[in-house]
Amino acid sequence: MKNIVRVLHVYRTYFPDTQGGLEEVIRQICLNTQTLSVDSRVLTTSSNPASAPIDLNECTVYQNRKHIEIASCSIALGAVPEFKRQLAWADIVHYHFPWPFADILHFAVNVNKPTVVTYHSDIVRQRLLGWAYRPLMNRFLSSVDSIICTSPNYFATSDVLSRHAHKVNIIPIGINDLPASHNQHEDVDIEIEAQYGRDFFLFVGVMRYYKGLHILLQAAHNASYRFVLVGSGPIEQDLKEQAKKMGLNNVTFAGYLPDRVKNHLFNLAIAVVFPSYLRAEAFGITLLEGARHGLPLISTEIGSGTSHVNIHGETGLVVPPGSHTALRRALDQIWHHRDTAKHMGNQARKRYERLFSGKVMGERYFAHYQSILTSAPGAQNSSNDVDLVKEH
Repeated sequence: MKNIVRVLHVYRTYFPDTQGGLEEVIRQICLNTQTLSVDSRVLTTSSNPASAPIDLNECTVYQNRKHIEIASCSIALGAVPEFKRQLAWADIVHYHFPWPFADILHFAVNVNKPTVVTYHSDIVRQRLLGWAYRPLMNRFLSSVDSIICTSPNYFATSDVLSRHAHKVNIIPIGINDLPASHNQHEDVDIEIEAQYGRDFFLFVGVMRYYKGLHILLQAAHNASYRFVLVGSGPIEQDLKEQAKKMGLNNVTFAGYLPDRVKNHLFNLAIAVVFPSYLRAEAFGITLLEGARHGLPLISTEIGSGTSHVNIHGETGLVVPPGSHTALRRALDQIWHHRDTAKHMGNQARKRYERLFSGKVMGERYFAHYQSILTSAPGAQNSSNDVDLVKEH
């Protein structure tokens, strides 16, 4: 029987409170290392924490009351003693960056266990606060045993990661395939098709400033095809007002939908459109979901993992960021060249199976956990532990 490896994930938010892309990444890591004898816990914050640990399929969640939030950085004073208690249980501490309060936790408790950081994104928007945070950030990243970047593209374009290149490894994000039973619910498909139609361009995600949805609405003006936007978020109302002012009758705001409905929308869509135009979009789980469903992908070139998932001319189209005219040309190309679009979708599915399945990601993380358990504390170079992903 394999020895159990106990991994404590540390991030500012998690299910069931919130349902964003980063939370899904943590969930997929937990799920896909679970079968390899990894026991996972998540230490997080909540405005209304549960009175007891929350047992989910993939992990146990320990919530700490959030006292204040500054520039998306949750602060929970009770997390310090709780972190200390969880540290006694853990074999490995797995931080998810950025969350500056985690850096404080790390030094306040004087962590003496092997440490991993999955580096999800540079700090893009809070430039002034980012400047003030930089000394703590660099001290934190220098102190951990290894750093995981989610794509070679992001590693190549991150000034922060370049300073710590000797301890950076590449493990792309992966998601589990859908069960075979998914496509058997034809009655549900008919219901959803009656509501949303088919052959639309699909966006799925939290509606945040960097997603470029205001640019997508400009590209949708006078288009003969339709768009379905799934998700909610801080700028949702602004986008609805923009669509109303522009007189867009070809855009449906579906709001938050359960996975069952969302997955059927992927079956009905012609392509996934993902117009994020800033580096705050470090990867794009929606692109993986589209590739998993065999759809062609439309994204932008922002020097992040989006262009590791979507290869221009192979799995879809990649356009310059922030240009509604370039985005419109890509939409037109997919719409008017269905055979090419179908071929791109098939290639996207093959690339997903080869590089981005949850199983592949889980195996890579497990190998990395095993490596740092044998080399930490003080591991300064683990670049041979997990092969860098060099494939385009």
